[in-house]
Amino acid sequence: MNKIISAYIIAILLLVGCTASEQRNLDKQQWNLEERENQKLDVVAENLEVPWSLEKLENTFYLTERQGAIVKIKDGEIVKQSVNLLKDISTASEAGLLGFVLAPDFSKSNKGYAYYTYEDSSGQFNRIVTLRLEDSVWKEESLLLDKIPSGSWHHGGRLKIGPDKKLYATTGDAYEPDIAQETASLGGKVLRINLDGSVPEDNPFPNSYVYSYGHRNPQGIAWLPDGTLYASEHGSRANDEINKIEAGKNYGWPIIEGYEEKEGLVSPLFTSGNKTTWAPSGMDIYKGKLYVAALSGSAVLEFDLESKKIREVISGLGRIRDILIEDNFLYFISNNKDGRGTPQGNDDKLYKIALSELD
Repeated sequence: MNKIISAYIIAILLLVGCTASEQRNLDKQQWNLEERENQKLDVVAENLEVPWSLEKLENTFYLTERQGAIVKIKDGEIVKQSVNLLKDISTASEAGLLGFVLAPDFSKSNKGYAYYTYEDSSGQFNRIVTLRLEDSVWKEESLLLDKIPSGSWHHGGRLKIGPDKKLYATTGDAYEPDIAQETASLGGKVLRINLDGSVPEDNPFPNSYVYSYGHRNPQGIAWLPDGTLYASEHGSRANDEINKIEAGKNYGWPIIEGYEEKEGLVSPLFTSGNKTTWAPSGMDIYKGKLYVAALSGSAVLEFDLESKKIREVISGLGRIRDILIEDNFLYFISNNKDGRGTPQGNDDKLYKIALSELD
């Protein structure tokens, strides 16, 4: 199916000089038109509150909401489960309950892993913890990693368990670019952690969780079947990136970005360049193609690793935060209530579409 047709530009040309109220009505009409045009797109759940991370086990979904809840969706029933954390969640921009992944033995252990931003008397930081589900309440059980840098923006936050059974986390530079180049800092990195919180012996830096560095604000990670790791990253002044991640490599921020190159630093596999902004977030892989959620880009983007072509496969639904692919279906969540979008009726939503419809 072709990507959703947009009438936005035409409408703007016809209605230059319209009032703010008229423009909002126009935007709403245009948005609804685009939703109707995508007849193969199903809404699995709606009225979500700034969902950030999407997990699925068999026929059950688990989504984090930034203010501190986990939503369980099964057979059309939506249940908001409370999360009891040991620290107060930060209300800073982009902060909150972010990454979440179920333990490999979740069906027996009821355990998950979470990444959240908190504030206490020592300051504002991010931490990675284990949660255990008891009587529909998730309780913080153990601390795996603390004092991950956090600031006004750029918290990173994505968690995934890799094919090597290690926990990977993306961290932002906390709006302090220089720490991305400091291997002693946990900010501006992709981290690799044993599931018990210890440092893997084969990590590239001795006694360090750091797997790769020189990142600005990475928010998505995914692997090919052969174990090749890719990450999405927010750039500065556009220059968003999709990187192939290798152990111990330096991805350049803030020394280089976008199309720039320098010896010893890794340039991105794909970049939006300095005139386009994607703000890429969650991602997944299917048959040699990366599918990436775009926030500012308001789309699901497809990156073909063989042809190097980029295209929008979903648009017109606003900001997209996370993606999951399973059983030939693509699932994704909108993020229009995060303070930077324009919420429409019943936002935010979890959507589903057959991958065959994107051809």
